[in-house]
Amino acid sequence: MKVHLDCYPCFLKQTIIALRLGTKDDVKREHILKHIINDIGEIDTSKTPAHTTTFLHRNIRNLLGKDPFRDIKSEYNQIALRLYPSLKKYVEKAPDPLWAASRLAIAGNVIDFGIFSSVDIEGTVERSLADTITVDDYAAFRGVILQTNDILYLLDNAGEIVFDKILIETLNSFGKKVTAVVKAADVINDSTMNDAVETRLTGVCKVVDNGSDAVGTILEWTSEDFQKTFDRAPLIISKGQGNFETLINSKKGIFFLFQSKCDVVSKELGLSKGSMLLKKS
Repeated sequence: MKVHLDCYPCFLKQTIIALRLGTKDDVKREHILKHIINDIGEIDTSKTPAHTTTFLHRNIRNLLGKDPFRDIKSEYNQIALRLYPSLKKYVEKAPDPLWAASRLAIAGNVIDFGIFSSVDIEGTVERSLADTITVDDYAAFRGVILQTNDILYLLDNAGEIVFDKILIETLNSFGKKVTAVVKAADVINDSTMNDAVETRLTGVCKVVDNGSDAVGTILEWTSEDFQKTFDRAPLIISKGQGNFETLINSKKGIFFLFQSKCDVVSKELGLSKGSMLLKKS
């Protein structure tokens, strides 16, 4: 995917969300906003939106002198952890726990502060579970999982990581060995090792970082160790829109689990905004 005209308002909106979270100083907000607007005017439109978003958020963090999303990430981890017992029971009682856990993981993908400034997790999950999966490759997903022992799981956002934890626990119950992947440094509300520790995912499976602070998985910006891990993986589960943007042309066997939350991605897919996908690459 490349940057579209419709991406520009989103870049600006993301900047404003970060500034509102990062400082109450209106003068500082205005100064940084003008700086980032200049950056937006210089972007490389031949790259993915994730490339641009990565650069913009690096600059925002540098200008603020901190990560504006740190507190809200922890807040939503805790909200999701409070929901964990009921969500876990929902999966355990389901006729097909793998299907139920997969739906939950997709539902949890709505927790994205690059796009939304707040999220009603419980209400959104209830609505998502009642909705149809627009692109549903679950039969193929289940078939490949049953035949594959080692799975690489690319995590997306904080808060959402708790929903991923339930899917990973379900995969463990099938005897699968899962390696979960976080970002090596802060970027928006993407999961880092701190989030994996806070949500106790590290007690469920092996967790590694990809050596990058990029939105999505921009392979050339990841570490050599991660690139080897990625290349060796017989099956990859990819969470979130950013990973979809950056890996859609990969020749690896990937299943993308996400909600189409922006107009550009939705138009590329020929789907309505808000569609839920369990899509085979």
